[in-house]
Amino acid sequence: MAAATTMRAYRIHEHGGPELLRIDALPLPEPGPGEVRIRLEAMALNHLDLWVRRGIPGVRFPLPIVPGCDGAGRIDALGEGVAGPLPGTRVFAMPGVSCMRCEACLAGRDNLCPSYAILGEGRNGTATECLVLPATSVWPLADALDLESGAAFGLTFLTAWQMIVHKARVEPGMKVLVHAAASGVSVAAIQIARLFGARVVATAGSPEKRALAHTLGAEEAFDSKDPAWVKAVRAWAGPRGIHAVADHVGQETFAGSLQTLARGGRYVFVGASSGFEMKADFRPVFYRNLEILGSTMGRRADLVTIAQLIGAGRLKVVVDSVFAYEEMADAHRRLEERKALGKVVVRIR
Repeated sequence: MAAATTMRAYRIHEHGGPELLRIDALPLPEPGPGEVRIRLEAMALNHLDLWVRRGIPGVRFPLPIVPGCDGAGRIDALGEGVAGPLPGTRVFAMPGVSCMRCEACLAGRDNLCPSYAILGEGRNGTATECLVLPATSVWPLADALDLESGAAFGLTFLTAWQMIVHKARVEPGMKVLVHAAASGVSVAAIQIARLFGARVVATAGSPEKRALAHTLGAEEAFDSKDPAWVKAVRAWAGPRGIHAVADHVGQETFAGSLQTLARGGRYVFVGASSGFEMKADFRPVFYRNLEILGSTMGRRADLVTIAQLIGAGRLKVVVDSVFAYEEMADAHRRLEERKALGKVVVRIR
């Protein structure tokens, strides 16, 4: 039987709704020097996929583009000069690609590389049957992890690790507030904060999401739709207040989050899903020595640590639902409804 020369891939040709997602037949890519080809078996959705599909005013994406930041499968082919992972090895794709030669990369801060690109945003992503990546952008999956779970932790856990460990600088005994508790990033943030010995309080918009927060280690979870959540968090934290806030909601939670912070507290945000016009009384920022910190993605080495912790069962991947490849539009709608408890996964084969 002749080897396949084409593959299926979803591509975004124009911005709009899920109905615009289209399967194209593309040439099977060949790995070049230093590259590997993955035959993907599963990919997971992130809110970034929704933003790329819808379009963001003032941001240009390289259309047509294959979406998808996260994926897992098996090594299919090696490019020149690559010794491994060997063909057949189960791997996950690291969601960010950098040059590995600049000052930032050599210092282990590859997410600050001038050429850093996120899969599915700055270059073709994982909503495809095969993907070619630098060999430095794949890592073997633990034997205990199935491919659906292996596809579902890269971007969110890496983002949360950077936010909790490097920006919030969480230490044992600190009190941490995590918003939108059932989102992929927040599911990871709650667990990572607990891993580093923090006490966690969360907010979420439904009883099911708040229950999930409790199972992940949050001591309390309050209704984000209730304006009294600020008062409830402050009562839980006690007179000193919250040491760090982990947020990706933005506009709806920003002002209230600052009100919960202790002196010297840190507000760290990795997105603003509710809007980008974040307004508040900024006087407490300087007279209480607060820090407002932005964070994007994270270090490749940290993702290796995360993968090891997940493989050892110390961190847990939460999968909400699994869709067939042909149901990609329905998977997008599931994430868009904001009802998912954890990650939405698409099985490619």
